[in-house]
Amino acid sequence: MGILEIKSVEVGVVAINAMNSNYYLAMNKQGKIYGAKEFGVDCKLKERIEENGYNTYASLQWKNKGKQMFVALNGKGSPKKGQKTRRKNTAAHFLPIVVPL
Repeated sequence: MGILEIKSVEVGVVAINAMNSNYYLAMNKQGKIYGAKEFGVDCKLKERIEENGYNTYASLQWKNKGKQMFVALNGKGSPKKGQKTRRKNTAAHFLPIVVPL
């Protein structure tokens, strides 16, 4: 299990950084999730707190046919492509918790 740090970049926009590897969670124009060593436009994610209390994260820079692309995991824990995700899909819902360091 890895610890991810959610940092505020601007109002409503965050960057997610892996504490051990220091890589940023990023999404490219094709909706592919990857780890970026350097912080860039692919690393900026819109954070939204949903009605059910979970958080969703969508690419700030990229859209697919005018629709937002969300960070989501499949049943095995692998990232889903952004084009196949929607805000209401539970695969895109995350529940951040505070971890004392």
